[in-house]
Amino acid sequence: HLSKKMFLDQWGQKFDGYFRSIKSLCNHIYIADVNWLQRFSRLRQFEYAQNPFFEKTLRFDVMILNGIDDYLYKREQLDAAIKAFTNEITPADLGMTLTYQDSRGIEFKRLFGGLVLHMYNHQTHHRGMISIYLENMGIDNDYSNLAGIL
Repeated sequence: HLSKKMFLDQWGQKFDGYFRSIKSLCNHIYIADVNWLQRFSRLRQFEYAQNPFFEKTLRFDVMILNGIDDYLYKREQLDAAIKAFTNEITPADLGMTLTYQDSRGIEFKRLFGGLVLHMYNHQTHHRGMISIYLENMGIDNDYSNLAGIL
């Protein structure tokens, strides 16, 4: 996770990339994670999905983060929900087909296990971008190291 002390000044710094700042990258990852967890809850009744946290669909064109404190608080809640979701998945779930709509309203039918992998891969991809931005600022990091947080 981001360290508030280390990144407070760098949170909104502009970069040459599709996502222009660490803040915009974190916003994107957060929204995507919430939206995927909402979609996943359509497969069957999951306990994690009973949280009011998932009642509202988040749009990608809206900045929902009100600074790094807000992000760290929301991310901690979301990570707890992701862990709960992961603990609820069964081998049978992974082989099922999920019908869902993307953020543009287009309907898809995909293998649930592949979509779960996609959610985690999406995080890895963008966390790697954050790592590159940090390196460009001269900040040593291992932000994308999954083994370090297991």
